[in-house]
Amino acid sequence: MLENLVNRLRGQVHLRVESAFPERILNLCAQRKLELRDVRWKSATVFSCVLTRRDFRLLRLLTRKLDCTLHVEKQEGAPFLVGKLRRRQALVACLIVCALALFFGSFFIWDITVDGAVTVPEEEILRALEKNGVGFGTFGFSIDGEDLRNHILLEIPELSWLTVNVSGCRAYVQVRERVMAPELANRRAPCNVTARRDGLVLEVHAFLGKKCVLPGDTVEKEQILISGIEDLDTFGARITTAAGSITARTWYRLNANFPLTVLEKSGETKSEQRWSLIFGKRRIKFYGNSSYFGAIYDKIVTRQRLSVFGLPLPITLETETYRPCELAARTRTAAEAEAAGKVALTSYLASLMGKNGEIRSTLVSSRQDGDVLRVTLTAECVEEIGQTTPLEAEAG
Repeated sequence: MLENLVNRLRGQVHLRVESAFPERILNLCAQRKLELRDVRWKSATVFSCVLTRRDFRLLRLLTRKLDCTLHVEKQEGAPFLVGKLRRRQALVACLIVCALALFFGSFFIWDITVDGAVTVPEEEILRALEKNGVGFGTFGFSIDGEDLRNHILLEIPELSWLTVNVSGCRAYVQVRERVMAPELANRRAPCNVTARRDGLVLEVHAFLGKKCVLPGDTVEKEQILISGIEDLDTFGARITTAAGSITARTWYRLNANFPLTVLEKSGETKSEQRWSLIFGKRRIKFYGNSSYFGAIYDKIVTRQRLSVFGLPLPITLETETYRPCELAARTRTAAEAEAAGKVALTSYLASLMGKNGEIRSTLVSSRQDGDVLRVTLTAECVEEIGQTTPLEAEAG
């Protein structure tokens, strides 16, 4: 492979030689040390070979007085390509300009990548960078990482660390989010732990205060589970801040109405596309100012960053696809409406319990009333039912 690359840089000629005495040509090449490669005999008087551009010129001079004919079948390599471009000065000038643009453009930032952001939106980080002078088209060597970090950390307190590494025309922004300290409980405010809903107690863990219920007890909403008032054996009582965890079995019964007639998209027509080029913050549209696609349509936007030899250009091709459609009424079966109701009510139930709750079993029933199906979800769950209630509220 390396030898082939060197031959193409030197230039090589595919030659067909016709002579009544071809051995004379071969002896002449051997005497002059001309390198013939890939020699193939077509007949007793004709053979083909490949030789370098320099050897071809010398062979052509040596065979002028011999009874032979040289036919050039193909010329390839860098010297022949440069020779063709020498006659096209405008093309050469454009290539030089493009090469210079790529070379000098590599010193500017045309692509920014943010890594490490989870809760902080990436758009907020990019806006802070642009506000401090780092955006598309910024000269890469002018970025002061320490000064940039100090300013952005003041603007975005959710970040604890930030660095910008510039590699060519790309800027890699690495951030680390701040771990916020949990809110400290006020241990001086007396309170009770009460039930936020009815349930059957499974586990009770009292950290502070007096335990008022045991596993197996049935509790009602707002009943005291852990009291902040503790009786002392010696004298009086002590008021404290009750804290603990109470796990209980709970039951839910949720209802919702779901229509049997729904509107769905139908009658999709041929999609239409619009293209535009984005240079930094400027957009060049290849369509009119406005178009009418109907009252209802789907819009799909795709963006593709253009690059040359792996180097990103400050040009983004944006394609907008419009698919007009119409809404048509469809009557779904009771089973379909009941399945949709089960999914919706189960999702709502999960939001009521929180992340620590668990749904143990569910039962779905339905009743049709005209064009409406009333879906009922009965569920048995296991969740944390304790809530903190100030003693002042209890006294009131």
